[in-house]
Amino acid sequence: MEIYFIDVEGGQATLVKSPEGESILFDTGWPGFENRDANRIAAAAQKAGISKIDYLVITHFHTDHVGGLTQLAAKMPIANLVDHGKTVESNANADKLYASYEALTSKAKRITVKPGDKLPVKGFQVEVLAAHGAGTKRAGKANPLCAGVQKKEADPTDNAQSVGMLITYGKFRFLDLGDLTWNKELDLVCPENRIGKVNLYLTTHHGTDSSGPAALVHAIAPTVAVMNNGEKKGGSPAAWKVIRQSPGLKDLWQLHYSAAGGTESNTDEKLIANLKGEDPGNHISVSAQSNGKFTVTNARTGLSKSY
Repeated sequence: MEIYFIDVEGGQATLVKSPEGESILFDTGWPGFENRDANRIAAAAQKAGISKIDYLVITHFHTDHVGGLTQLAAKMPIANLVDHGKTVESNANADKLYASYEALTSKAKRITVKPGDKLPVKGFQVEVLAAHGAGTKRAGKANPLCAGVQKKEADPTDNAQSVGMLITYGKFRFLDLGDLTWNKELDLVCPENRIGKVNLYLTTHHGTDSSGPAALVHAIAPTVAVMNNGEKKGGSPAAWKVIRQSPGLKDLWQLHYSAAGGTESNTDEKLIANLKGEDPGNHISVSAQSNGKFTVTNARTGLSKSY
């Protein structure tokens, strides 16, 4: 199983290739910038040997996640579009983004998912844990980390509607919750941890402190976390600290140096794909085996670490 965390400057574009060659792409990054993000996604797909996207999961309808869709669709075929349903936001930009998405549903099959649904991808299991404000009801174990945890004000934006998925390949488990926010994340792990532990965690909401409560991050106890931040977006010190303190964490990799993090709240430079002031679009890739072992590689340096 291969995973490519593509640098789209603080948005999301995560490409997953199954052992049988099927593909899932989570989000499409930003529009504009002379097709920058669509080009980076297409380049990662070519590197992975992928000629089409079998399942494009739009976690939610914000510009940094769905904005690059039209540009990407002009570059490569998309077979299935996966979403949480209509955006809950109503303004000119939200309406425009959603309309552009709907325009492409005439060319691809649309699948609107709910918690508990699974995508029929060959080679591994793809389970929906969150969608359209609802969370999974799967059985879990009592989570002592929930004691005393405070909820935040309800989030009325489409972030809280994000599609969150767990990919399981044998003993290897990868979690991507999109931009799901604090209260909705707590619903997944409190009072019971309905996710379990994972090997690899894409930090929720680009590593901002409106997401990523310790009750979730420490309960899932990832071996490795990858932060899809931009230099000036995400990577907040509070969220970074929660992740670094997670029990069992071996390493935190970052797509970008975080300006907000400064010298104290950035990971080891060798684990950062794009350094301060740089914008070359370096990615972070993962190669995973069904026995739970996996290797993470920084495209900037060629450094690989196995876990």
